[in-house]
Amino acid sequence: MKKYLIGSCAYNEGEKVKRLLQKCNEYDYYDVLMIDDGSTDRSLAQIPAGGAITVLRNDRQTGAGYCIKQIFRFAKEKGYEAVCFISGNDKDDPKDIHKLIAALEAGYDFVQGSRYLPGGVHGRMPLYRKFSTRFIHPVLFSLITGRKVTDSTNGFRAVRLTILDHPQIDINQDWLNHYELEPYIFYKAVKCGFRVTEVPVTKIYPPKREGQTKMKPITGWWSILRPLVYLGLRIKK
Repeated sequence: MKKYLIGSCAYNEGEKVKRLLQKCNEYDYYDVLMIDDGSTDRSLAQIPAGGAITVLRNDRQTGAGYCIKQIFRFAKEKGYEAVCFISGNDKDDPKDIHKLIAALEAGYDFVQGSRYLPGGVHGRMPLYRKFSTRFIHPVLFSLITGRKVTDSTNGFRAVRLTILDHPQIDINQDWLNHYELEPYIFYKAVKCGFRVTEVPVTKIYPPKREGQTKMKPITGWWSILRPLVYLGLRIKK
């Protein structure tokens, strides 16, 4: 039994998700779970069953947070120790998975990938994304949690599953079905006293012609900001 599961989700990511799965191939170290969130492009239709890659298909698009809950549920049912999350649109470098796992092996419970730490790399980011991910969100996150972080929105991270057993953490709330869940877990990991660290990683956005992100500039960013507002003001638990 392997200790680690690589988890990802995709919605109509075409060749990008195929490239990602080709690169996530160190099956001696981990298994791979891909959630096909209601895709209509059949980009994941040819993945054979029974190998190190498992594909679970949703009948309709449910949202990133909902898919992450599915990944956690699968990992707990199968007995993995931790999940390493990676973007389904080939923005992250699977070679950096070793950095996440090394931090888990060193005893950390939550390992945040940072493109802005020394040694991290980022490229082809839309200007508004670069500004908001480097300055707005991490500054607010650091102020509200009392812990300085450099990259609070990067979904390339590792989570030890025992975090989910903490009585102050409830990922099954309905308001966490979209982009809210990722900053929620990061916030809770810090505030509940788990061992948290950042490691430098690479995040290169795909060419614009392939589609760089599914997140909408206004509603998507409110989705990742509101956990900080709700939790900071104790509106939500």
